[in-house]
Amino acid sequence: MAGILAWFWNERFWLPHNVTWADLKNTEEATFPQAEDLYLAFPVAFCLFMVRLIFERFVAKPCAIALNIQANGPQIAQPNAILEKVFTAITKHPDEKRLEGLSKQLDWDVRSIQHWFRQRRNQEKPSTLTRFCESMWKFSFVLYVFIYGVRFLKKTPWFWNTKHCWYNYPYQPLTTDLHYYYILELSFYWSLMFSQFTDIKRKAAKMANYARFQKMCDLLFIMFAMVFITSRLAVFPIWVLNTTLFESWEIIGPFPSWWVFNLLLLLVEGMNCFWSYLIIKMACKAVSRGKAGKWNPLHVSKDDRSDIESSSDEEDSEPPGKNPHTATTTNGTSGTNGYLLTGPCSMDD
Repeated sequence: MAGILAWFWNERFWLPHNVTWADLKNTEEATFPQAEDLYLAFPVAFCLFMVRLIFERFVAKPCAIALNIQANGPQIAQPNAILEKVFTAITKHPDEKRLEGLSKQLDWDVRSIQHWFRQRRNQEKPSTLTRFCESMWKFSFVLYVFIYGVRFLKKTPWFWNTKHCWYNYPYQPLTTDLHYYYILELSFYWSLMFSQFTDIKRKAAKMANYARFQKMCDLLFIMFAMVFITSRLAVFPIWVLNTTLFESWEIIGPFPSWWVFNLLLLLVEGMNCFWSYLIIKMACKAVSRGKAGKWNPLHVSKDDRSDIESSSDEEDSEPPGKNPHTATTTNGTSGTNGYLLTGPCSMDD
């Protein structure tokens, strides 16, 4: 284990030339970041996860109820032992061959079986109330960290003059405020590791979506688009990439980890460009829809983008009053096996 740690923390990879880990030991005059500080993020992440559970139950949930957000989820699929067994034990996305086999076994048409599987998959999605509470927690934490970061960073000299940090690199002292900021952010993302299997990624604007505040949805969407594009396509390359790529090269020169981190930052910028393209594309579609009807960029009436499957459930649904699981009849006989149907198909085997 000691050999692995020594290899991982190789000085010639992480640090500039002529700098060693011994040079970054804490002294009475200054405190520097230590690798051991990363371990602190794990217990803090667990505490944040517990705070989230308390926040969602005693803060977010009452707010959701006050906004008349109900704990209703997607439509429940009708019970069927055979389809349920296939869904839980074999596959949630049956192929065409399996669909045809189930159609013959149950005497259902294929579209009805496809509709059942879509309903059953959507049935496992969280309710609107759960989604609201999740979004409110993330919105509240991000807002708090943003306000704290602005209050702290505006007092630092390297916030206004980016070259300042490179002249002292890597001997930049670690202040208490900066240490708290980094540990809290790192712990938050570690806490998401505990809930990533149940969380569904959404914007904070989704809270207005779930509360059916259409005008607020539109306003938040516009604000989100403006802030995202400005910060990702202007501030990030001009302020951050210019500093890490060119100013750092001029002052300290490249070293192995310098290349790694800058390549990762360039990858992030590429993703920013792609995400900005998607946002602009969505905005253009929203504007074009607004010419013919009401502008609804966040799909308040249908939350297809992240809450339920975007497949065409409505297209496969039968007209009201018609049983979707009854096979089509021709001349009084079933179109599947020729037997006369006197009522809906049995839901049990």
